[in-house]
Amino acid sequence: MAGTAGTPGTPRVLRAMNDRAALDLLLEHGPLSRTRIGKLTGLSKPTASQLLARLEAAGLVLATGTTEGRPGPSAQLYEVNPASGHAAGLDVTPQRILAAVADITGRTVGRFELPTPGRRTGTPVVQQVTDALDGAVKAAGLARDDVHRLVIGTPGAFDPTTGRLRYASHLPGWHSPTLLDELAAALPMPFEYENDVNLAALAEQRLGAARGHTDFVLLWNQEGLGAALVLGGRLHRGWTGGAGEVGFLPVPGTPLVRKVTKANSGGYQELAGSQAVPRLARDLGVEDIPQGSYAEVAARLVARAAQAGDEPHRELLRAYATRLATGLASLVSVLDPELVVLSGAALTSGGEPLRALVQAELEELAASRPRLVVGDVREHPVLRGALESALATTRDEVFDTSR
Repeated sequence: MAGTAGTPGTPRVLRAMNDRAALDLLLEHGPLSRTRIGKLTGLSKPTASQLLARLEAAGLVLATGTTEGRPGPSAQLYEVNPASGHAAGLDVTPQRILAAVADITGRTVGRFELPTPGRRTGTPVVQQVTDALDGAVKAAGLARDDVHRLVIGTPGAFDPTTGRLRYASHLPGWHSPTLLDELAAALPMPFEYENDVNLAALAEQRLGAARGHTDFVLLWNQEGLGAALVLGGRLHRGWTGGAGEVGFLPVPGTPLVRKVTKANSGGYQELAGSQAVPRLARDLGVEDIPQGSYAEVAARLVARAAQAGDEPHRELLRAYATRLATGLASLVSVLDPELVVLSGAALTSGGEPLRALVQAELEELAASRPRLVVGDVREHPVLRGALESALATTRDEVFDTSR
């Protein structure tokens, strides 16, 4: 019966499972022949042929070229139809909204950046979101209705009990209790929201340094210092969405920060956040401090310290590593993760020299000894994570041939 979900084990469900397996293989490997798909799925040649014919008729795969340079006759190759679905992601900071649209294969087909100059802007948040999305959609040569799903990444987290954005007082205009309802009314597609650092962790889990790992911590240091916790393969968000807001963590080496949400800071942020790096550099006699935002200055100083051979820069890198390890030791002691991923420009710019120093310090400060790695997803990891999150749901919907 049309529109009725099949029962597990019925031919319809088994066909849908085979269809999805073939589509996932095409996403992973790129164009494949009928014979190769059959071998990878364990299906017979006639069944693989029927499967491909069914997917081609549904507009989910395309015939694209033939095998060349191999013995024997050439074979037709098939690929996922990139136009069969699109998803969008937004990376929101106080300075700008970066929007992108990706096709079903994950390729970014449109990108747009909307400046949002802090409290000086008079544009409502809903309009900022729709303007940024429309810019990316236009750049992709699409219409809003072509986008199946949107994921919005912001600092802090929307409290599921109140609908208010918490832990991000520096993001003006985003704290109305009716904002999510207003966005739902303005957007023509389903949307989800997620903490920005969680999305960076998702990008590393799907595409980068955390692939194959089900228990890891991602430490992020860019505009703010935060962490994402992946436990048993799933993001741990906490009761109010505040899990991983480690910038508020009290740590040795700084005075206690009270009323941390009003101060939008805490001990670990003051000790090792981006704003601490130029102060530390000056105290150690580093000259020629660059100009720019805290995140930009920290990234440049750390990159220079990782490469320079003079003592002030070497001491800066050592001191910064100790400060980072001080907060990480608390996380590691509580969570005992398999892996720690260092992400965000103020960390990745230090590369292997910084990673090795933090690893050595952590091994002296914590009982458990997780492996530290530098994140692989360097270009807009929050945006990439938003796209990956949106694409996962979009693929589940578009690739479901059982309906």
